[in-house]
Amino acid sequence: MRLLVVEDDRDLNRQLVEALTEAGYVVDTAHDGEEGHFLGDTEPYDAVVLDLGLPVLDGLSVLERWRRDGRAMPVLILTARDRWSDKVAGIDAGADDYVAKPFHMEEVVARLRALLRRAAGHASNEISVGAIRLDIRAGKVTRDGMTIKLTSHEFRLLSYLMHHKGRIVSRTELIEHLYDQDFDRDSNTIEVFIGRLRKKVDADLIETVRGLGYRIADGDAAADA
Repeated sequence: MRLLVVEDDRDLNRQLVEALTEAGYVVDTAHDGEEGHFLGDTEPYDAVVLDLGLPVLDGLSVLERWRRDGRAMPVLILTARDRWSDKVAGIDAGADDYVAKPFHMEEVVARLRALLRRAAGHASNEISVGAIRLDIRAGKVTRDGMTIKLTSHEFRLLSYLMHHKGRIVSRTELIEHLYDQDFDRDSNTIEVFIGRLRKKVDADLIETVRGLGYRIADGDAAADA
């Protein structure tokens, strides 16, 4: 999953990036509203962490523009403002959740995890496909109860496909949602990791749909935990 953090406080921005990266996400950053708006308007982020008190262009304006232009990614607002009217304004502008500063990083990660889960239509932190179970909160994958050791890249790829099980996901979409802006989009990294996952997890779990992409089936054997 690929996230955008828009926060002008560079120390807090760095701390958020570190916490979210450790939680298994790929994170891009912006330090003012103008840059943040541009990235959110042109890149396909799975969710955004947005500060309200931004320089150049304030966070509410950024959010209102995104929603007006049809950008529907989940947005978690961060702000030092604790008045109820500011919270209402943020929600009315299109925010999906709200955290007031100061906050614990664990809360931000948990709230983002919930937003991403709900956006994909899952009620639980666990997603199952047959004998394969993905635990989003713990960051682990099991088969018949036995833990499968995956690299961070392998886990992110499997997690994205399982979040969107039953749907064909193109190679381009995977690259856009799993890697940052500097990733070489002409590389064969996706194909390599798909091959590794088939060997480690289940040879038949990930289907190649020729000319379109990859799919994890969502049949009778697949049910959310």
